[in-house]
Parts: sequence; C-alpha cells; structure tokens
Amino acid sequence: MQEDSILLVDKPAGVTSFGVVARIRRRLSQQLGKKAKVGHTGTLDPFATGLMIIVTGKECRNAMQYSKLDKEYEAVIELGKTSSTGDPEGELTNVSDRQPSSEEIEAALAHFRGTIRQRPPIYSAIKIDGQRAYKLARKGEAVEIPEREVTVFSLEVLDYQYPFVTVRTHVSSGTYIRSLAEDIGKVLETGAYCRELRRTKIADYSVENAIPVEV
Repeated sequence: MQEDSILLVDKPAGVTSFGVVARIRRRLSQQLGKKAKVGHTGTLDPFATGLMIIVTGKECRNAMQYSKLDKEYEAVIELGKTSSTGDPEGELTNVSDRQPSSEEIEAALAHFRGTIRQRPPIYSAIKIDGQRAYKLARKGEAVEIPEREVTVFSLEVLDYQYPFVTVRTHVSSGTYIRSLAEDIGKVLETGAYCRELRRTKIADYSVENAIPVEV
C-alpha cells in the first residue's frame, strides 16, 4: 500500500464504502507513521460486494475522473417481490407468483439495452437540496428524484431459476442496478428487487486484481 496511488479493493458485503475507506486509512496511516489522506471514487451499497477504486494522497484530486468510468456488474434479481429500498435490506412485499418464461425474461431485458431514462432510488447518496436522499427517506420525508439518462451497453442473462434471474451488465456511470431490477419487474408485472450485487469491473480495472478487505 502506497501514498499518492490508487488501490483496487474487493469490498465485502455488510460494510459501507465509508467503512472500507476508514479501514484503508487506518492501515496506511500506521504504515506511514502519519495520518493518511484516503478517499473513494464511488460508493457501493452495504449489501453489495466487489470492486472499489480507493485513492490515496495526491491521487485524491483525481477521484472524480475515476467515478465517471463505465462499470460492470453481476446481479441476482428476485422476481415476485418488491423492496422498499430495492435491495434485501428493505421491507419486502409479495407481489406475484407468476413465473415468466425465459423468452419473457429476454424480451423484458431488451427494453433496457441502449440509452434509457432511469429514476434513481430514493435510498441513494444523491443530494436533494444539499442533503443525501437516503437521509431524507429515513426521516419519512417525501423524496422526488428526477429521471436521468443512462446507457446500458450490454445486459445478458447468466442464469434463470425462478424466482432468481442472474444477469451481467455493462453500464455508464450513474446507472443504478437496483432501479434496473425494479424496472424489469414492472415490465414483467411480477415485481422485482436486486437481491445480490457484485461490481466486477470499472473500465479496464478488474476485481480479479483487487485485494480483499477485512471486515
């Protein structure tokens, strides 16, 4: 681990992105014998795992350029239920027990390839009037996040065993996989949420080259 560099980290489930930064800062500070400057280049939800690019020292000034890079994810979407947060940490509601065919799944995914409009989840780090959306949502306040234009370069089914659809997708920065899962559920009229999420790539940086983080 070095100062003024980037570090590829494989985030485990159950820890926040800020928790990862804190762990790296503590270890690097001990190594350098002084307080280290450490930042991230884009968060992952606590339930999610996978690649984070951590910047240290002078490289922190370049954090924004890394955050704008394309991402690749693998996700497990559970059909038949919705979640208040779009992920397994929210309140789950049974919606439908209809089992779509593989052909219906493929047809639904076709709606989301290319440039699409997407509304980010209210439980997100997006700022609304200077406050994080998730903080407002937790207070029970009404949160209205405008739709945004994102690009889904590829979206493919890796496995389908009802109610679980495993997909791999390559998307532009700013794309929310939780929203994508929910929108797929709406097209299928079954409801859906993102049960598992793993970020495997950021541009040409791969999680295969990342170091694990101790929880």
